[in-house]
Amino acid sequence: MTKRGFATRAIHAEDLRGTPEGTPVSTPIYQTANFAFATSDDYADVIQERAEGFVYTRLGNPTIVKFEEVLADLENAEAAVCVASGMAAVQIPLMSVCGMGDHIVSTQSVYGGTHSLFTKYLPRFGIETTFADATDAAAVGAAIRPNTKVLYLETICNPTLDVCDLEGLAALGHERGLVVMTDNTFATPYACNPTDLGVDVVIHSATKYLNGHADVIAGVMAGREAVIEPMRRDVQQAGAIAAPLTAWLLLRGLKTLAVRMERQAASALRVAQFLEGHPGVERVLYPGLPSHPQHELARRMLRSFSGMVACELKGGYEAGRRFMDALQLCVRAASLGECHTLATHPASTTHRQYTREEREAAGITDGFLRLSIGLEDVEDILADLEHALDQSGGQ
Repeated sequence: MTKRGFATRAIHAEDLRGTPEGTPVSTPIYQTANFAFATSDDYADVIQERAEGFVYTRLGNPTIVKFEEVLADLENAEAAVCVASGMAAVQIPLMSVCGMGDHIVSTQSVYGGTHSLFTKYLPRFGIETTFADATDAAAVGAAIRPNTKVLYLETICNPTLDVCDLEGLAALGHERGLVVMTDNTFATPYACNPTDLGVDVVIHSATKYLNGHADVIAGVMAGREAVIEPMRRDVQQAGAIAAPLTAWLLLRGLKTLAVRMERQAASALRVAQFLEGHPGVERVLYPGLPSHPQHELARRMLRSFSGMVACELKGGYEAGRRFMDALQLCVRAASLGECHTLATHPASTTHRQYTREEREAAGITDGFLRLSIGLEDVEDILADLEHALDQSGGQ
């Protein structure tokens, strides 16, 4: 049978017809810590993995497993493991692969929490990181050392919206014996399946687009079973597993991912075009604009340009602050990928962990803004942005 489309699989992949529980339309929430057995032999067989089943939710839970199965299917991956947060989904794969004396090459523009992990926490375990411009394959190659174990990328970088050539960089990484990982949060599996391009580990902050409603904290990793299963053991040992209710909410979110991404990407393009024509804006970054440095790559690699827009205001830090304070509809808040349009000023919030020099090297200037376009009527979003720009004084 021909493989069904993305939206169909997102809705029907958790088909429960024929299961012992009957025919629920949605996966039940197995809100339990442990599972009982008829005999001690049954208990022993399951806990020693001689038979399928569940023992204790830290080790596995039917609701969590169902989300993992659906997400793996949407990512064209063999396996997935759901964890307690997006940062857990970043840290666990790195710690599973790297040990004392190892080295990581990371894209230069990377989420602030990930940057802190690389610069403040992993060094405590003897793991070093070099940041390189991931839009320049030669720069990435030059940063690789004999002790490098991981090439860490973001499909669409946070917050500068650089687009990484995943296929080319994965090939480069594999030539040098590296495990290639990418954070696919901004793109989502709707826009890009990095495993199809050679990436070994696909990472999501499931809090964002996968959930879409700003009511969970979770992360997920996906890839080949041989790569993911050792990470599952690390998750179980660390106790970093997500909760059953969280997995259920993520399953709910996946059902509407396609329609949300279509709406948000369409609105994001309108916003980007508006900002590009405004006299108070120095530059606009959106992969769907012909002016984006990797626009042609994005057209080839992405099925959608996503709902994230970045811009730099004339007038620097003060213009950015006035713009943020003048917003009336758009929400001043962390995170992204939900129903509300969210605005953030990375220099003072999400990327405060960077030094000024690191921010500027990554293209995150004082007047840089990141917008996560929501599901509101786009004319209302545009009106609010125009009002805030008028108040920013950056013209």
